[in-house]
Amino acid sequence: MKNKIFFPGIISGACISIAGLIIGTAFNTVFPSVAAEYKNIEIFRDMKDPLMAVFWLYPFILGIALSWVWNIVKPVLKGSEKQNITSFALAYFIIAQLPGMLITYSSFQLSALIVSSWALNGLVNGFIVAFFSSKFNK
Repeated sequence: MKNKIFFPGIISGACISIAGLIIGTAFNTVFPSVAAEYKNIEIFRDMKDPLMAVFWLYPFILGIALSWVWNIVKPVLKGSEKQNITSFALAYFIIAQLPGMLITYSSFQLSALIVSSWALNGLVNGFIVAFFSSKFNK
């Protein structure tokens, strides 16, 4: 079980980290207002704050958690590998990301642009975990 959850979860976590950096850099470059928003210490902790170490653990925790979920739902997925990956990623996005981003946008003083970048990142995360979970759990 460890190889079916932990290993793809860790690989997914590393790829989620890289994807997040790419998406974040792209949004910050194309929309400088997003980069400025991240510098608002009234909303975000300084990267030097020790609690920010947890920020770097998040992708790995998400990768392992979603790999575990993949193993639970895998018997229900009856399509091709591509269909199963897409179904899983979209289900994760609809169940977790959309409501989370809606409540984030409605309760924090953040722009729709930054919340949209997080939502896009969440969708990509679902695809990443589904891809690696499917590869290691045939």
